[in-house]
Amino acid sequence: MVKDRRIGVAMDFSKSSKNALQWAIDNLVDKGDTLHIIHINNNKHDDSRNVLWAKSGSPLIPLSEFRELEVMKKYGVPTDMEVLDMLDTVSRQKEVTIITKVYWGDAREKLLEAVEDLKLDSLVLGSRGLGTLKRIVLGSVSNYVMTQAPIPVTIVKDYPN
Repeated sequence: MVKDRRIGVAMDFSKSSKNALQWAIDNLVDKGDTLHIIHINNNKHDDSRNVLWAKSGSPLIPLSEFRELEVMKKYGVPTDMEVLDMLDTVSRQKEVTIITKVYWGDAREKLLEAVEDLKLDSLVLGSRGLGTLKRIVLGSVSNYVMTQAPIPVTIVKDYPN
């Protein structure tokens, strides 16, 4: 049976977000699904090309363009070969459509915007594992999104070494 779910994965290219992506690939994504890679740039560039997308985020970026260094540089997204390999593999093996969208601003608010904007059915994100004091001072993105999002949210903890 072919599915057509829209699954989002928050990606900041940290170890925990890569673990979240791997978990989504192994446990959630299936043939016919669309996997949305959501990247939030915290730094607000005064770059004129980003002003256009500051409120609504970037246009949807297909995997074929996500691989191109110049395209990702244009949106201020680092190129990570490990992530690209994971996405290429799942795209081929599970026949999944891969789309990237970049937002600028506060990760908590922008992830909630992405849920609505992309009409996601589920969202997966990594947990940075902040200690109690840091979580109180800085706030937990995963906790905020989990409690505010109108869809199921899976938080993937770092794997033990």
